[in-house]
Amino acid sequence: MSTARRSQGFTLVEIMVVVVIMAIMVSLAVLSIGVSGRDSQLDEESRRIEGLLDLLHDRALLEGHDFGLRIEPTAYEFVTYDAAHDRWLSVTDQSEFRRRTLPAGVSFVLELDSQTVVLKAPDVDLANETPPPPQVAIAASGEGTPFRLTLIREATHATASVSGDAFGKTTLELSNHVEKPS
Repeated sequence: MSTARRSQGFTLVEIMVVVVIMAIMVSLAVLSIGVSGRDSQLDEESRRIEGLLDLLHDRALLEGHDFGLRIEPTAYEFVTYDAAHDRWLSVTDQSEFRRRTLPAGVSFVLELDSQTVVLKAPDVDLANETPPPPQVAIAASGEGTPFRLTLIREATHATASVSGDAFGKTTLELSNHVEKPS
């Protein structure tokens, strides 16, 4: 009789276990993708860059120094112009302006005057040479290089952007969707 009873269907406990397992799987999927489809890491990094550029713009106006943003394919750093030695130096007096590396799988695309700039990693063989000037400058007068800096996640093609105009005003475009790779 127990075999006949067993073949009639699932018990309530078995159904509940399956429902709980499915709920856990769905919640893990939602948490990994994000409810809005945004890439929180790209958004966080683009907000950081925008905030630091705004701080540096204010600092340039207050202190009367020229600053810049040197961008590599997967890293960036803030620099200041040393007029006495005619060269750009890393900003080292405040830790928030330190050199930063992007998370794995994220890279930059820089546009100046609607033209894409080829970003190069520093040549380790030429470590003693003077580093290149920044691609984005912030003058002591408050004027700056108009630019569009896009962060791209290579795996999903999600993007977030920071743009700046000639007057030092920055705008932020957070990641809005994840595109399917082509």
